[in-house]
Amino acid sequence: MSHIFPRNSRKAPPMVSRGDGPFLYDQDNKAYFDGSGGAAVSCLGHSDMAVTQAIKSQLDKVAFAHTGFFTSEPAEHLAAKLIEHAPTGLDRVYLVSGGSEAMESALKLARQYCLEKGEGARRHVIARRQSYHGNTLGALATGGNQWRREPFAPLLMETHHIAPCYAYRGQAAGESEFDYGQRVANELETKIAELGSENVMAFVAEPVVGATAGAVPPVEGYFKRIREICDAHGVLLILDEVMCGMGRTGTLFACEQDDIAPDICAVAKGLGAGYQPIGAMLCTAEIYDTIRDGSGFFQHGHTYIGHPTASAAALAVLTRLTDEGIADRVAPMGAKLRAALIDAFGQHAHVGDIRGRGLFLGLEIVKDRETKTPFASDLKLHAALKSAAFEAGLICYPMGGTIDGQNGSHILLAPPFIMEDAHIELIVDALQKALDVALPS
Repeated sequence: MSHIFPRNSRKAPPMVSRGDGPFLYDQDNKAYFDGSGGAAVSCLGHSDMAVTQAIKSQLDKVAFAHTGFFTSEPAEHLAAKLIEHAPTGLDRVYLVSGGSEAMESALKLARQYCLEKGEGARRHVIARRQSYHGNTLGALATGGNQWRREPFAPLLMETHHIAPCYAYRGQAAGESEFDYGQRVANELETKIAELGSENVMAFVAEPVVGATAGAVPPVEGYFKRIREICDAHGVLLILDEVMCGMGRTGTLFACEQDDIAPDICAVAKGLGAGYQPIGAMLCTAEIYDTIRDGSGFFQHGHTYIGHPTASAAALAVLTRLTDEGIADRVAPMGAKLRAALIDAFGQHAHVGDIRGRGLFLGLEIVKDRETKTPFASDLKLHAALKSAAFEAGLICYPMGGTIDGQNGSHILLAPPFIMEDAHIELIVDALQKALDVALPS
């Protein structure tokens, strides 16, 4: 009898026994291709010897030292390597244990920065509907997914939300992609004016929206306009790259493809590739210097920040991604996978959109392609798709509530960067089986 508190109390998952490359195996030795990297985590698969050896070597030295007393070589080297490859202006790294912690740290740093600049009225956070920024209360409040927010609404701080950049659903007939992007970006300026620019602290967004909407990329020019608006009103731009960063979309930082840089950036998931729990918040030198030259103390912290063993693992992962060229495989492999998905499902009666960047791809499932009408939410189609794909040997990430937190379904794919051409056919075949089984007849 298990004493684990599982994610689903009514359905026990199989026991994992081992991992080998892009595959996980249960105790019956059934293989599952990890087509979602867990939750866009396992970018290097499950048996990378360089990373496991880095962990073992660090354990032989020191497993843990609290950052109230020590820094460590792995943490220092990891921070230096992150900044070496980071967007222009980012200069300091705050190492945490995961994405939600990274986003909480970003929000609290933004507030303290405003206070130390003498702009204490700046307190409002603006984000986008159908975004997801983590499950801790501050991150959850910032996120715009109604299904996730609703049970905890009485506990959440006040935040504000504008439309996402979601061309498949939001672009008007006769409207160009560029004009659509400018229109929804300008909602930020309207909201800032409504709240008073002197009262707005930060705008938060995922460069490519992950779990809640299924790999939705921005249209060209959208984020450049967002950056202009933030600069014009002294509003910090916080980019959440927890899921879409660390090479997942074809560049190490997803925002590189939109030719912008944030003031604060959160990364996690692919940073540790699942080998250790780790995340990071990166900020500009100007933000750091304001704290250093003011109070000198960031009024925030967690026990495991800068954990030496986790840092050693992440440093090995980052080295594999950058120096050893693993991240360079993402764009070409992603193009091949996307082409195969379009070939197989581009005219499927119930696949309305195939989208994404790199190895971060989504298929939006619809009842009617022409009208984009979703299936009824009470069918729980996403759960049926997940179960059917899993039975077919594919781990993928279907979710419901794609459109507004209640309606719509999508399948998110985020396979390991080490996948080979042969695995594309496996993914497509398993998805075909899952659609055949799960879709209403």
